[in-house]
This record gives sequence, structure tokens and C-alpha cells, in this order.
Amino acid sequence: MLRWVRQQLGFDPPHQSDTRTIYIANRFPQHGHYVPQKFADNRIVSSKYTVWNFVPKNLFEQFRRVANFYFLIIFLVQLMIDTPTSPITSGLPLFFVITVTAIKQGYEDWLRHKADNEVNGAPVYVVRSGGLVKTRSKNIRVGDIVRVAKDETFPVDLVLLSSDRVDGSCHVTTASLDGETNLKTHVAVPETAVLQSVANLDKLVAVIECQQPEADLYRFVGRITVSQQTEEIVRPLGPESLLLRGARLKNTKEIFGVAVYTGMETKMALNYKSKSQKRSAVEKSMNSFLIIYLIILLFEAILSTILKYAWQAEEKWDEPWYNEKTEHERNSSKILRFISDFLAFLVLYNFIIPISLYVTVEMQKFLGSFFIGWDLDLYHEETNQRAQVNTSDLNEELGQVEYVFTDKTGTLTENEMQFRECSINGIKYQEVNGKLTPEGFSEDSPDGNIHSLMKEEELFLKAVCLCHTVQINADQTDSADGPWHANGIASPLEYYASSPDEKALVEAASRVGVVFTGTTGDSMEVKSLGKPERYKLLHVLEFDPNRRRMSVIVESPSGEKLLFTKGAESSILPRSKSGEIDKTRVHVDEFALKGLRTLCVAYRRFTPEEYQEIGKRLHEARTALQQREERLADVFNFIERDLELLGATGVEDKLQDKVQETIEALRLAGIKVWVLTGDKHETAVSVSLSCGHFHRTMNILELVQHKSDSTCAEQLRQLAKRIKEDHVIQHGLVVDGTSLSLALREHEKLFMEVCKNCSAVLCCRMAPLQKAKVVRLLKTSPEKPITLAIGDGANDVSMIQEAHVGIGIMGKEGRQAVRNSDYAIARFKFLSKLLFVHGHFYYIRIATLVQYFFYKNVCFITPQFLYQFFCLFSQQTLYDSVYLTLYNICFTSLPVLIYSLFEQHVHPHVLQSKPVLYRDISKNAHLGFKPFLYWTILGFFHAFVFFYGSYLLMGEDTSLLGNGQMFGNWTFGTLVFTVMVITVTMKMALETHFWTWINHFVTWGSIVFYFIFSLFYGGIIWPFLHTQDMYFVFVQLLSSGSAWFAIILIVVACLFIDVVKKVLYRHLQPTSTEKAQMEEDKGSVSSACDFAESRHRGEDNRQLLDPSSLPDSTYVH
Repeated sequence: MLRWVRQQLGFDPPHQSDTRTIYIANRFPQHGHYVPQKFADNRIVSSKYTVWNFVPKNLFEQFRRVANFYFLIIFLVQLMIDTPTSPITSGLPLFFVITVTAIKQGYEDWLRHKADNEVNGAPVYVVRSGGLVKTRSKNIRVGDIVRVAKDETFPVDLVLLSSDRVDGSCHVTTASLDGETNLKTHVAVPETAVLQSVANLDKLVAVIECQQPEADLYRFVGRITVSQQTEEIVRPLGPESLLLRGARLKNTKEIFGVAVYTGMETKMALNYKSKSQKRSAVEKSMNSFLIIYLIILLFEAILSTILKYAWQAEEKWDEPWYNEKTEHERNSSKILRFISDFLAFLVLYNFIIPISLYVTVEMQKFLGSFFIGWDLDLYHEETNQRAQVNTSDLNEELGQVEYVFTDKTGTLTENEMQFRECSINGIKYQEVNGKLTPEGFSEDSPDGNIHSLMKEEELFLKAVCLCHTVQINADQTDSADGPWHANGIASPLEYYASSPDEKALVEAASRVGVVFTGTTGDSMEVKSLGKPERYKLLHVLEFDPNRRRMSVIVESPSGEKLLFTKGAESSILPRSKSGEIDKTRVHVDEFALKGLRTLCVAYRRFTPEEYQEIGKRLHEARTALQQREERLADVFNFIERDLELLGATGVEDKLQDKVQETIEALRLAGIKVWVLTGDKHETAVSVSLSCGHFHRTMNILELVQHKSDSTCAEQLRQLAKRIKEDHVIQHGLVVDGTSLSLALREHEKLFMEVCKNCSAVLCCRMAPLQKAKVVRLLKTSPEKPITLAIGDGANDVSMIQEAHVGIGIMGKEGRQAVRNSDYAIARFKFLSKLLFVHGHFYYIRIATLVQYFFYKNVCFITPQFLYQFFCLFSQQTLYDSVYLTLYNICFTSLPVLIYSLFEQHVHPHVLQSKPVLYRDISKNAHLGFKPFLYWTILGFFHAFVFFYGSYLLMGEDTSLLGNGQMFGNWTFGTLVFTVMVITVTMKMALETHFWTWINHFVTWGSIVFYFIFSLFYGGIIWPFLHTQDMYFVFVQLLSSGSAWFAIILIVVACLFIDVVKKVLYRHLQPTSTEKAQMEEDKGSVSSACDFAESRHRGEDNRQLLDPSSLPDSTYVH
């Protein structure tokens, strides 16, 4: 129990040594002195709190806020010394704020716990006691043998023991981990691969020794020792034996594996960043303003205390006849008295710090976040998914984004390749109704007879069908009487490919008549127009990024040795000696301009002598121990020459809807877009071009394939120099993962300088933690820009958690990104509405809310300070204590809360159609020092007008009440308070652009409520109140005509200057937003006039046509 508690609190690291020893099926040695290693359980935790730490951790986070901590101090002061106001005035609001915030954050974390429990409670099958046992994912222990079926996700990191195949291989897609959709082949060691049944596995006696968990997805070092009869067989284990949690089993019925890393020690979890409390820029601004107001407060308290003692230096004021000191007061220490008076003034003025600001902000964020979920423009009908808010603390941050970091696979693209066009022997073809049709031709009948292929077309399609790494679903067969049409057009085969392009090409070939039907042993089978052909696969020349091509050498049914090659045009065309090279080059450029991914296809025939020479060279290079890679590259170059060009293909990676428009809109809004992907260099660049991230006119700079620090630094310097020389044109930068690691190690500043001068950056071959490092690099740069990360897979989680705002896409790659994000949307295109409309509104609303709160509290407390000059700094309060408590809670709270929920200063359609307006609010423009200064000075100005206006207008000459009595101090205070409530409420009304019935109700209702409450409070003797200073004060005040005159005059005087300032600025120095508002107003006026005019015209026409029509008949045009 103690160990469990220690683990929950994070004090007990489960393992200590450098390696871990795992006994398969937990068969530990029988000798007595063996102590099993301790391993983590298989729970995944994305939540922030536990039952044990919620209260202390949440309280610690809340009291980090300046205002909360300050009010705690004030509350303690009120408890300890005799102060002018009751401790309840501070304690009650503080308790309310802390409780509401804790409930909100607790609820959000409960939702995370719920999501975790869903994952941890998923059913899994484990081999125990000679049979398969169904259990929950969280119960898997290190050493358990787990069974995973086809299309299931691996629940832990497993070492593969066996599969349903004889060779112990299986195919896996890691799309949710690294964004790669290709199938990866994993193999078991021969000794365990033969154990394909539960009974056989239960007898297995083996030990795995491997490294402790680390985050690198592509690294695993270990060994397995299998005990067979009397001997022990030791086999090495590498990444090809490790199946990672989050990856999915494909093309294999089932596998058995042993759990080696569990729970938060799996590579997927180690690539998550720990969830830290994200705080918005607005909250940081609020804390800065609070500190300034604290300084004002301390200044007022110190000044009041000093002036009090300056007054009391005169004996007549020190101890007047009506207020004699007690013996204890005369003998008490002057220093203690000074401190006591200072604290009393501190308590008297403490309302200048608005505690209700925090609770209003919390309510605004929580209630406001529902609008995102309710927005039908963010609803995706096909998948029935609406936008989701996981944390409401960052709503306004959506209006401050300067950098967007986006994943590529599944975020910008649908991850679906579609064959579009091809060029064969210099002629362009398109696929029409399952037939290859030359451009400009059209088929008369959609379903004609068997379409015969020309020799060149058939050879091209065979090259496409043979030169690839495509696999076929093991469940399917190629039986002749299977579900084939006579011409081989309809293909029921399910292909799995190492790249989506290959899959699209093989599928396209099968639709037009040449069908790849699978591999058996070393043979590849193809059906050409229904006729089966078998090609013997002799050699595969694997793809590599330097050559940018792949090849196969096959033996045709006639015994001929052929080389088929496909790759980038830059690597195929220069090596071709015959074929329509020039025409194909033109076609390839045309395809590329359409944003298609292009590949060229070529072939070569070998004589028996040439093939013998090639076979010998290949064998030597492949068995070389020294410089194997260089020797292989030389042999590949020797083989892949003197090619005969067959043609080229154009495949479209289907982009998500409106991705190009969204990226362009982000650019217009002043937001820089970086694409961070785990995909290949060529693929990533191609998608960047097609989605508008890179423009065709852009100068694309590359920092790729650097192995050493020096070459990387040199390249960076050259890039920086080129950018300075060509500063007129736009630059795009391409970086790969290895070069990025080198650049960040020593040359961070230089790298950042190059990146900031590029209008678009693409990072490819990125590991998940590298993505987070790039985001952190930008976040912590001197400008401290606000960053947003968006992705759909588990490989994006670290980046999503690192950025200021993390957005998950509800894609095809699991739910990890959505679970760990701040917001989740169904498609990338929804990002524009989320930022330009919701983000803009949230920021404007909360910026005004914060400034207004400080303004109304300055208005509230400054008259209290000025009043001390008239009462010998005796700490007499100007307002009644009930008014002190209710000012922020009741009288002025609702108008600003409703404003902060419903305000729309510009129509949403205008904001979305004019992304430039987003620049008006960037860099925290509305919460900068100038707006803050303006609101503060306005608050002080209004406070002076309230106090001295009331003082001058209700001086000795006009101070008679309706019953002939003179004004008292409570009547004066109530007059100031009445003017203040009306003015600050009207000020909020002036700020409101979007009026609904709710705005009208709370604005005028707040003023009416104040009057009704004051009449009731002062008109009745309440038995539970000790003193009732306000009895009949308000009624008598309102019975005075001069008081009404004073109220109206002071309110008009205060707001008149503000109105004049608004009008002048709007016409002399309008912002883009104000211009849009004026255009919108003109548009609505003109459309109303047009409507009225057309209606009159319609009526006139109708009366001309029908003289007998009634005079009051209406017509809507």
C-alpha cells in the first residue's frame, strides 16, 4: 500500500538498473535468492490530478494567482486586527472564487480520467495457465504473453514471438505514432516463430534482456535466450522485433508477443510531454495589472497613514473631546499603532483589487466555451463530429496565434492517393470508366467490350505492377473463378503498400486491366487482361533518398531478364537513353503544376552476360563488411543506366477540403505556418506545394541529409547569405530530422534567424519529441510568439502539449491527439473559423472585461480615498458595508458578464472573409500598456468627477433634503455610490456593439435593481443587523430635486468626454476593424433602403397591373 501511495505521488521510480530482465510468462527462477524487478503497470495517465493530490495541487495553482494570494492575506489581516470592515467581505468572495474554479478544473480533469479509463479498460487476451484469458488492458504485466488480432491496436510494447505465418512475420502500420502510413514488416526469432498455438507458447521457457525504456521509436537493443532441452539459444533483438503500443496490426490474422514496456514506460507514452498548466497571455497581463494596482493600493495606504499622523501632530486633532483614547491606546507602541493603521487603510482600500474579476473570467471562459461546441459551421456532417473543448482556460489565446505548427498526414491530407494521369510513350492518358484513354479521346460507351492495350501501354502497366513493395491481404486469394470480371477491371483485392502512391498506382493498373495478384515465394504474379503471368523476382534495389528511385530485376515467363525502375524524374530522365524523353519531361512538368506527385517509369533488358556480371557485383557488395553502403550505391548506379523510358505517372494525394484557402487565410492574418511531418522529404515537399504552403514562385532552400556538425553549419551560413542577397523574393525552407538535431545542438541562433526570414518552413522525417523541440524553440525565442500546434496522431501529442494552444484533429489515426489537446475539430478547414471568429471574439470580450473590471474598481475606491481628507483619516468608510460587498457581486457584475459572452463587434462573416482583421488584435494589442493606462486614467477621472461633483453640487446651499433636513455623510456617500453605479453601467453600454434582449435586460435591469434594493434595504428595519445607518437615507435622497439634477449632470459629464474621444478616433484614426464596422453599418443601411425601395416599386407595379387591388396590399420583392 505504501509503495502504491509513493508511486501515486511520483516518489517511487519503478526500476533502477540499466537493463531489464523479463521472464516470459513470468516464470521466475526457482532458487530462493532471486528478487523480481519492479515494473510500472499498464495504465495510461493523461490527467493532471489524482484523488490524493487534487486539493493541495489545485490550491497551490490557484494561490499562484496574485489576486487570490492577496485576498488570502487581506482576509488573515481582517481576522487578526480591528479593521473598518468585516472579514466576511473578503473571505466569502475568496471562498466562492476558489470553490468555483476548483469545481471547473476538477470537472475537466474528470473528463480526462474518463477517457483514460476507456483506454485502460479495453479488453485484451493474455496467455495464462495454458489458455487465453480475457482481461483489461491495465492488468497486463511485463512478461505477459498477449494475443493481438488483425486491425487491433497493440496495448503495450511487445516483442514479437509468433504470428499466423510460418516465418513469424507480421505487418504493422505506425500511422498514429510517426505519421507514416506504409506497412512495416516485423519478424520473430526462428525459435519462437514456430510456436503458433497457445499450448506451445505456454511451454516456452525464455528470458529477454533489453535496455530500459527510452523515447526513441526506432531504437531497441536486446537479446532473447530460449531454453530448448539441454541447450540455451541466444538471439539478438532489434527494432524489427518490437511492436509499439499505438501501432496497428495489418494483413496478419493474429500475433503473440511478450510485454516488455508497459503503461507510461511505453515508447508512445514517453513521447508525450508531461501535462503542465497552460496559462494564457491575458492571464499574464492580468497578473501584471494586479501588481500595478497593488502598488497603487500600497501607495494610497502609506500616504493615508502618514497624513493621519501629520494631522495628529496637532494636539486638538490627536485626542478631541468627543473621542478620548483609552489607557491602553496611550501606552501602546507607536510603531505597532502605525502598522495597525497601515493595515486598516489597506483593508479599507482593498477593493481596488477586484477578486470577482477572476470568478467572472472563469465563468466567461467556461460558459463561452460552449459556443464552440454549438457552432454548426464547425460540425462535420460526414463523420457526425462537432468541435470539442477540453480546456476552456485558453479561449482568448485563439485570438493571439502567431505561428501554426501542423502535421501533414491526416491533418492537411485525407491520406488517400488517387491516380489522375499518366504519360506513356509521349502520349498523355487519363482513366475513363476503367480504361486508359488518350487525352482528347472519349469512349462512346462506358462499358464496352474488352479494351485491348497497346504493347507500350501493357509494358508500362506491367512495370507499375512489378516495381513496388505492395502486399495483398492474406485472407484473399487469386483463384480464377473468384469475383473477377472478364476484363479484370473490378478488383476485389485489398492492397497494403509501403507508400500510398504505390498502392494508388497498383490499384489503377488493376482497374485498367493489368492486375497484380500477389507474391508466392520469389515469384510475382500478374494478370494481364485476365491472362495470368508469373515473373521470378531476382533482386530488389531498395529505394533510398540519395538515388530517389527503386528498381526490381525480374525474369519474365519467356526467360528474359528485365530491370524495371521507377523514381523521381530528376533521377530517371538523365539515365534514360531512349524513349520519348523530351515529351515526357514536358508532361511531368504539367503534372507537377497541377500539384500531382510524379514518378517516371523506365526499363532495361539484360543479356545473359550482363546479368551474370550484375549478379556477381551485387553479391560482392551485399556481403562486404567494409563500406557496404557506398559499394552498394556504386553497383546500383552501374545497373540503373542506359534505361529505356516508358512514361510517367501523376498521383494526387487528396488534400482535405479547403486546406489551400485556410493556409492562405492564415498567411493573410499574419500567421506563419510550419509543417512538421514524419514523412519522406519528397512526399512532404509535394504536399506542401499542392496545399499552397509553398508557392511555385517561392525560392525553396534545403537543409537536408547532413551527417556532421561542420557541414550543417556551413550550409546554414550559405542559406542566411542567400536570404540576405535575395531579400525581395519569398523563401521556403525544408529541414529534415537529422539536420535539425545538428542545427539545434550548436547553431540555434543562426537556424532561428534563417527560419524567421522564411515565409514557410517544412520539417520532414521528424520524431515526435523533435516536433515538440521545434515548438519550444519558437516559444522561448526573444519575441515569445503565441504558438498553436495541430495534429491527428499520437506522434503529434508532444507538439500539441508543448504549444500554447493544442488542437487535435478527429482523424483516422486513433484518439490520442484529441484526448491530449485543448480543442478538437474534425477538419483542418475549421481552423480559420476557430481563430478568426471565435478567437477574435473571445479576445475582444475578455480584454474589455479585464480593463473594465479595473476601471470600475478604481471608480469605486478612489472616492473612499478622497473622503479620508474630509474625515481626518479616521478610516471612516464612505459607503455602507452592504454596498461595499454587493458592488462587484450584484450591482455591476451581470452587464459585463453578458457582454463577455455575447459581444460581436463585427459580424462573424466579415471576420472570416477578411483575415487581415486578425492583425488588429495580434500581440495582445488590447491589453497593452496604452489601453491599460487609458482605462486607469479614465477610472480616476470619473472617480474625481463623482466625488467632487457631488461635493460641489450638494454643497451648503443646496444640501436640503425634501423634509428640510441637511445632508449627512451617509446621504453624501449614497449619492456618490448611485452616480457611480449608473455611470459604470452606462459605460459598459457604450462599449457594447451587439445588443440582444439579454443585454438590454441586464443593463437597465442592474440600474433598476440597485434602486429597488436600496429602497427595500433602507426602508425597512432589519432585525438581524446590529446597526442600520442607511435607514430611510435613500428615500430621502430621492425626494430631493437637487439630488436628481446632480445625478443626471454628473453621469452626462463623465460619459460625454468618452463619447467625444470615441467619435474623433473613429473618424480620424480608424483601425481596420473600425473601418469594417463602418462598411458593415453602411451595408446594412443601404440594404435596408434597397429593400424598402424595391418593396415600393413592387407595389407600384402591382397597382399598375391590377387597379382594383386594395391600397394596403403588400408585396415583398
